[in-house]
Amino acid sequence: MQVKVIDRLPDRLPPDDDHPYRTGAWRPTFTEHDAEELDVLEGKVPEELCGSYLRNTENPVMPSLGRYHPFDGDGMLHAVRFAGGRASYRNRFVRTAGLEAELAAGEPLWAGIIEPPSRSLRDGWGARGKMKDASSTDVVVHAGRALTTFYQCGDVYQLDPDTLAQLGPAAWAPARGVSAHTKLDPRTGELFYFGYGAQAPHLWFGVVDAHGQRAFQQDVALPGPRLPHDVAFTEHYVVLNDLPLYWEPEQLAKGIYRPRWHPELPSRFAVIPRSGGEPRWFEAAPTYVLHWINAFEDGDEIVLDGYFQSDPVPRPDPTDGPYAGLKKMVDLSSMQTRPHRWRFDLRTGACREERLFEAISEFPSIHYARPGLRHRHVWSMTAKPGWFLFDGLLHMDLETGVEQRWRYPDGVYASESPMAPRPGAAGEDQGWLVTFVSDLNADRSEVHIFDAARVEDGPVARLALPERICVGTHACWAPTR
Repeated sequence: MQVKVIDRLPDRLPPDDDHPYRTGAWRPTFTEHDAEELDVLEGKVPEELCGSYLRNTENPVMPSLGRYHPFDGDGMLHAVRFAGGRASYRNRFVRTAGLEAELAAGEPLWAGIIEPPSRSLRDGWGARGKMKDASSTDVVVHAGRALTTFYQCGDVYQLDPDTLAQLGPAAWAPARGVSAHTKLDPRTGELFYFGYGAQAPHLWFGVVDAHGQRAFQQDVALPGPRLPHDVAFTEHYVVLNDLPLYWEPEQLAKGIYRPRWHPELPSRFAVIPRSGGEPRWFEAAPTYVLHWINAFEDGDEIVLDGYFQSDPVPRPDPTDGPYAGLKKMVDLSSMQTRPHRWRFDLRTGACREERLFEAISEFPSIHYARPGLRHRHVWSMTAKPGWFLFDGLLHMDLETGVEQRWRYPDGVYASESPMAPRPGAAGEDQGWLVTFVSDLNADRSEVHIFDAARVEDGPVARLALPERICVGTHACWAPTR
């Protein structure tokens, strides 16, 4: 492996830090690297695997103003590029306006999501305002650029997907912000985005064309502020949501942004033509959904798959100590996130729903070319109970009901694992899964490649990284074109 250190940001975190999401597997990375010819520790990199695996993560540089939530950290993009059976690696901070301002000040300037906005020392970004737009949640490659976004809405930061050179905010993003989870339609090259806020109209969505120009944007009226986290689309429609977990208007008037669960209210879904138009609303059982798997059209029905939460606001466990409340906020086991299906009948306005699998999992991947079309295979992450740490992979065949699992030993944690199709293959499960793995036991990080059809066999290749990196959440696959 040929390694070059590009830069290193100062570590301003407390030297005796005991925060569970700034230590251990979540220990931040401060060094930016370029590494060529990654060492293959086991197996062989498939010759046909050609493209880039990119992962974003929350990687805090400064201490927090008050309590720290793992979603507050600064964005850092990691990328592995595959070609001809070889692999190279790069990582860079996303140089947001907020990060640059804090580096210049030498101190934190914005409070995170657990604290009231009034604690921030400057105005800022976000659906509630006065937050730092860390651009640390999501990443997608569109129109030749890697786009990073923030879950509480902000700018869309652009980087070169090969070199990770900083290209600044996207001009097409509206001033009121874009949420994480922009969605790419690989068939048309279009990118769907949405945003939300505490002030009316509360929700908006738009489309960016294949050349990186905004095609249109539409407001969507809601009864009040909501907290949507994801969007789905089909060949002809976009599906947005109004779920009964949201900020209370009475508390907002007092500057309190604390979500409350309303199990007495239904979940609502808006089906809107992709080119804009009047929403068609459907009602379903109350829940909260972080991520949708996919949506597609089945005759007169819109089918939407995602992860139903049976307990969106689990009670803290006092035995978890001072971080009890925080731990439940990000614990998939406590929230009971399971794959679920909603069917919206465009003729009658009725909604039918069903559980797809009983296994608790989240953070899905499907075949790169299947978004908006009927899918059979889903790959998702399993999590260590009580923690926001991915301890394995789950492959679900929706046609046969067969599950395949791979679980890492305790102390070894993976990242979201997108599916990279085998070029020219007809089968939807023909390809690979790629993930970053942080091994606390050996104090190192690796790249693991799985055969997507045989996840239970374990990695077909393991590659070394220059140092142990912070674990992370969202990732994407970008094939070489």
